[in-house]
Amino acid sequence: MIMKKLFLIIFAVLIAGSVASAQNFKYIGADKCKPCHNKPATGDQYNKWLKDPHSRAMKSLSSPESIEWGKKNGVADPSKEAKCLKCHSTYDQVDPKLRATILQSEGVSCESCHGPGSSYKSPAVMKSREQSIKMGLIVPDKNLCIKCHNKENPFHKEFNYETFWAKIAHPNPEAKK
Repeated sequence: MIMKKLFLIIFAVLIAGSVASAQNFKYIGADKCKPCHNKPATGDQYNKWLKDPHSRAMKSLSSPESIEWGKKNGVADPSKEAKCLKCHSTYDQVDPKLRATILQSEGVSCESCHGPGSSYKSPAVMKSREQSIKMGLIVPDKNLCIKCHNKENPFHKEFNYETFWAKIAHPNPEAKK
């Protein structure tokens, strides 16, 4: 009986620790990624993102095409419509309690694909892929991409993961495999 109680206490502490840890991962925004990810020697990821449609995803909701789609589908303003924001804004994808310094205007930012950066952003953690993942880094895959790149999108184009991944790839040449 004592062993069973001890086991339950240990189990409860482990679960509570995992939940508390997961709740500490906050979304910090692309500007917090920029200082380490804006140099050509390490992959220039931030500037590649700025040139990518993902960084302009919120602006695209105000395009003439989006406004016209909205009119035809009873949506007054696509940039305020939840069913549009769920894929066009990292900010709107996440629980408001997890928003630290992320901005809606960023559109689809680093953290849409890589997870909330508050706990893995430090250079000490980023040196280890394993440690980064433990601290919330997500290594994106096709399943993550097709959450938005699917036929629910009224402007959907056939999505081939390998083709599109090649267009946005942003590896760090100094990263240890």
